Amino acid sequence: MKLRIADMRDIPTLQALITRSGLALSEPYYTREQTVAITRHVFGVDSQLIVDRTYLVIDNDGVIVACGGWSKRRALFGGDQTKRGADPLLDPTSEPARIRAFFVEPNMARRGLARELLQECTRQARAAGFSSIELASTLPGEPLYAACGYLAVERFSLTLPGDIAVSLTRMRRDL
Repeated sequence: MKLRIADMRDIPTLQALITRSGLALSEPYYTREQTVAITRHVFGVDSQLIVDRTYLVIDNDGVIVACGGWSKRRALFGGDQTKRGADPLLDPTSEPARIRAFFVEPNMARRGLARELLQECTRQARAAGFSSIELASTLPGEPLYAACGYLAVERFSLTLPGDIAVSLTRMRRDL
């Protein structure tokens, strides 16, 4: 398996992976209605991460089996479909970098792929001058992030179309 930077040609493959992962791995933690809503309205590729060269994939013999990235921009979560205007750069001396959009092929879950991506994202954010990093975790991701040293700093509910509420957790760690 090879870890590499995602490029624009990967977007259709990534969108399909994100949908499969979102639907299969979220449902044990959320209702079917919540799972479908968050997968449709929140999960997706943020092409700015690809432009910034901070979105990574794990390629297994030509098949992308995991993706995730970090960001030096203000948005905490969401794909292109959630964007509303500019996404300004963060100040690494006073603001935390972001961990963004981690998804794993369902039949490859729990094999350390997300942890490998997270370690590389952390290394890159540190190299870019950030001293802390934060993320918005879904319920299925929270155990991984906690095991990697992230602490919950805020629990909140995201209201999606159809008045569907989904629980998320803002988590942070020092680098």
